[in-house]
Amino acid sequence: MSFFGLDFIKKKERELERKLRANDREYNLIFKYATNAIKTSKYNFFTFLPLNLFEQFQRIANAYFLFLLVLQVIPQISSLSWFTTVVPLVLVLSVTAAKDATDDINRHRSDNHVNNRKVQVLIDRKLRNEKWMDVQVGDIIKLENNQFVTADLLLLSSSEPLNLVYIETAELDGETNLKVRQALTVTGDLGDDIERLADFNGEVRCEPPNNRLDRFKGTLTYADQKYPLDNEKILLRGCTLRNTEWCFGLVLFGGPETKLMQNCGKSTFKRTSIDRLMNVLVLCIFGFLAFMCTILAIGNYVWELNEGSNLTAFLPRQNGNDAALSAFLTFWSYVIILNTLVPISLYVSVEIIRLGNSFYIDWDSKMFYTRNNTPAEARTTTLNEELGQIKYVFSDKTGTLTQNIMTFNKCSINGKCYGDIYDYTGQRLDITEHTETVDFSFNTLADPRFVFHDHALVEAVKLENPEVHAFFRLLALCHTVMVEEKKEGEIFYQAQSPDEGALVTAARNFGFVFRSRTPDSISIVEMGQQCSYELLAILDFNNIRKRMSVIVRSPEGKLSLYCKGADTIVYERLHQSCSKMMDVTTEHLNEFAGEGLRTLVLAYKDLDEEYFSQWKQRHHQASTELEERESKLDQLYEEIEKDLLLLGATAIEDKLQDGVPQTIEQLSKADIKIWVLTGDKQETAENIGYSCNLLREEMKEVFVISGNSSEDVRQELRNARMKMKPDVVEESVFLPERTLSQRVKTVADEVADGEYGLVINGHSLAYALDHSTELELLKTACMCKAVICCRVTPLQKAQVVELVKKYKQAVTLAIGDGANDVSMIRAAHIGVGISGQEGMQAVLSSDYSFAQFRFLQRLLLVHGRWSYLRMCKFLRYFFYKNFTFTFVHFWYAFFCGFSAQTVYDEWFITLYNLMYTALPVLGMSLFDQDVNDVWSFEHPQLYIPGQLNLYFSKRSFFKCALHSCYSSLVLFFIPYAAMYNTVRDDGKDVADYQSFALLTQTCLLFAVSIQLGLEMSYWTAVNTFFVLGSLAIYFAVTFTMYSNGLFLALPSAFPFVGIGRNSLQQPNVWLTILLTSILCVLPVVTYRFLLMQLCPTINDKVMFKVRQAKATPPPPTQRARIRRTSSRRSGYAFSHAQGYGDLVTSGRFLRRPAVSRSTALTHMGRTTSGFSPMGRSAGYSPTGRPQNIKAPDVEVTSLQMYRTISDPVP
Repeated sequence: MSFFGLDFIKKKERELERKLRANDREYNLIFKYATNAIKTSKYNFFTFLPLNLFEQFQRIANAYFLFLLVLQVIPQISSLSWFTTVVPLVLVLSVTAAKDATDDINRHRSDNHVNNRKVQVLIDRKLRNEKWMDVQVGDIIKLENNQFVTADLLLLSSSEPLNLVYIETAELDGETNLKVRQALTVTGDLGDDIERLADFNGEVRCEPPNNRLDRFKGTLTYADQKYPLDNEKILLRGCTLRNTEWCFGLVLFGGPETKLMQNCGKSTFKRTSIDRLMNVLVLCIFGFLAFMCTILAIGNYVWELNEGSNLTAFLPRQNGNDAALSAFLTFWSYVIILNTLVPISLYVSVEIIRLGNSFYIDWDSKMFYTRNNTPAEARTTTLNEELGQIKYVFSDKTGTLTQNIMTFNKCSINGKCYGDIYDYTGQRLDITEHTETVDFSFNTLADPRFVFHDHALVEAVKLENPEVHAFFRLLALCHTVMVEEKKEGEIFYQAQSPDEGALVTAARNFGFVFRSRTPDSISIVEMGQQCSYELLAILDFNNIRKRMSVIVRSPEGKLSLYCKGADTIVYERLHQSCSKMMDVTTEHLNEFAGEGLRTLVLAYKDLDEEYFSQWKQRHHQASTELEERESKLDQLYEEIEKDLLLLGATAIEDKLQDGVPQTIEQLSKADIKIWVLTGDKQETAENIGYSCNLLREEMKEVFVISGNSSEDVRQELRNARMKMKPDVVEESVFLPERTLSQRVKTVADEVADGEYGLVINGHSLAYALDHSTELELLKTACMCKAVICCRVTPLQKAQVVELVKKYKQAVTLAIGDGANDVSMIRAAHIGVGISGQEGMQAVLSSDYSFAQFRFLQRLLLVHGRWSYLRMCKFLRYFFYKNFTFTFVHFWYAFFCGFSAQTVYDEWFITLYNLMYTALPVLGMSLFDQDVNDVWSFEHPQLYIPGQLNLYFSKRSFFKCALHSCYSSLVLFFIPYAAMYNTVRDDGKDVADYQSFALLTQTCLLFAVSIQLGLEMSYWTAVNTFFVLGSLAIYFAVTFTMYSNGLFLALPSAFPFVGIGRNSLQQPNVWLTILLTSILCVLPVVTYRFLLMQLCPTINDKVMFKVRQAKATPPPPTQRARIRRTSSRRSGYAFSHAQGYGDLVTSGRFLRRPAVSRSTALTHMGRTTSGFSPMGRSAGYSPTGRPQNIKAPDVEVTSLQMYRTISDPVP
């Protein structure tokens, strides 16, 4: 590192393999591995000024004004004072630098907060509290419960039996369910013996730093033995230790080399598309300015040769100056005079407008989330108008679209459906937060957070319905959940999947409480009675079986197999006698799936003792085979899991955030394409896709890309594209060559024959993102209405965003809530962070933040659209008024001998952009709106013009320039003709330069003010005051500056003495002002009238509709709840990960003995009282966090706007 913080050292050679030795810092320092300090800031004390100025002068206009400043200090060519440029330039640079410094100071604070966290490090045979940034590769550190993992560690030992630890990986993959890691036995024996740990000198050889979260390869050499290392023995930075008192780990990677930081994209300097367009236009303006100055310089040369020599008697040339030198100096003089084509006030105004529109976002009470007191926040002020041009939204799933809370919603038992509620007429009722819930007070072991509304199910339990009891007994026994009970009655479940935790919690509340387990038994409380079941076998879940089973022996000695899984899988294994019940259950499953619930089928069978004894022997033999063990076990599982008896089905809701389906529907109507990029499993993501209206049954087809090679993936993508557009011409999908002189070709949008969806998993996406296949992926995906990428790494999320940015002329937005979304948020044009359950890293890296996904529609359709509309109107009007102002100088040059004399009074030139026209245009740019927010939601199609750049583009810029050219001709030649050879009423001459200047500038101000009025759609008291006030200020300043008093005080500064009184008293002057104003606006009014009549835009149509409705807000649309029939079910079974089956049966999961327990059910009679219609359950949170705790006065959500009573059930 250099003194200035810039890396001039030769880049470190690429690391091929990592070697390290425990407790040996001297050995490890040889390899110069990174320390554990992180740095996300962009500047330091020394680099801030040069780097920030370098970034700011990348804006061409800033460089241009610096060049102008240099010209203005040269006396021979300067026609304006130097401070007229330096003051606004320094102001703009200072404001921008202050904002950038504030942002970077916040990043420094965040870095310092993390780097200065404390952790216990084993140094010199003692545990010492050290800062995170001082931890080095090869150190052994101690972590305690609920601590963040300091660096990427090799787990050595832990407090739990057989060296297990439980970790939460929300910061890495967004999942809050706990995961298990286990140390090697040889290191686990070290325990927490500091002396033995200090003597540990194992050597690790492993892969170099990389971003793969799901893979690790390495070896540990210790005591002349070599042990394999994999991902199950590694704790990654960003994880949190849960339910584990302590553990020791060996640091493998630190700081920037950890997998968390390897997945963080680089912080980039973001500029809007309007900024980039402005750079191009400013270059064009500079070229045009040079062209005009060249013409005027040539004119001066010709005039000096032909006319100038006749005036040398009156104006002798200094030092023998000839015509060529005069023309050269005139060129630069006109560069200064005509610089108002791009005044620096433009950039000052742009920053003010952006700041004002940012405050609107911060102050919007409709984006304030009262439940956790979180407002929306615009963390940057430079990207507001880009919010009105979004074409692609890339969203995380867990915590962004969903709350990551699974709720037991409904079930079907023995052909009867439970969970819905009805009134006395049999009408199905909607469930709200005011709906009465079931009272579980009869069960002292019930989870107080669990909510259910249908009393009929509780009544069936209390009436000891055998099928209902068997249903919940299965849920209490058939799982791999682990239980923790530190205090009597306080039960916490640790599940591999939130789904499984929700099912066990439901069984708990309905009287079948899972209390404890050993490797060969499961203890549950059944309706107040303690029961212990002998656990004989676990047939665990995997992605091929899509089911799991347990074989248990009841206290009465009966052998039973309990099975749960995907309906299609379980149905194939049912006994023929279940056919009628299958039909009824299938109807219920279709209904559940139609509501987007994740379904699961439950079945059981009783086993013969003799048959099971034989089967168990064969099972033992198969499980000890060295070859084809998996296939032999699968055959045995298939053999015993048949002729099952159907019990029923469960329906779990992966709880969406409020208003997510409506938000996605609104954004789709605005032609915004939404891609979900999630680390979750394919079926889980698909189910959420259907639940939130991203995928719909009406789609012609949803393509699933799951190829295992580059060629397979390419062929699947090509086949999908051919189906969507059968007549597509086969073309090369290889990337075009890119050179310094060529830009990458833009991929044009293709229209598909109908609506389609695309689902692609992580390993297939890795092939699809390859250099040779990425264009095929992009073309196919962009033809689809919705895209879901599953099992993707954080870096793959960023790569998908970069792919769209690279080949599509479209603005992208990424939204997420976890550290795994940071790289995606930084890669997109705009990053949005949701302050949710997964920490604040996404928010800290974002440009905008709020608490709920549903606020995105207001951010884009209201704030974004208004900001873009206002900015475009501002730019069109600003260029118009300044081009008009400047072109008058150009015409005047032909009448003043090309002498670089200004047509206006110098004070008018100074105050034109500063005082006379500044406030009216700012008023329009801060308060204007074509329609209000309600109509913006009612007509989301209003958003589409922003995506197409219809409001401000090169075309609209040149139209504005032509309009200015016409107006300047009118403003110069009409007053010129009106003043030519004219006398006053008393016969005195008024055709002098000063009177002409006053008349021209007055006509100009009236013309641009009327033009502003035509641009404005929404008049407020502030706008009106600004427009009329600016005109009043003009006349007040004019009469003051043209007064006798100021002339006598400073004659050289105020030479226009008495001109205001003399000229503005003449009727012909006011008639000229009226005539020029009418002629300037007449073409605009005519053009707009014809355009509105012959080819109205969507804005014109909606504004006409608003006027018709007299601006009254439309009533909320009443929509019936959509009931989707679907054959897609069992999202739970697909999404459920492989469980803890191996740990359960091996005994490796065992915890310390729990506290003594007693049965906790109060005495129950067979009758219940106080039943009233009720509805749905509350959530299971895998981390034991309180869920669904309702805050008082929760605001009405957009979701409730669409609630209606469903059709009555016959």
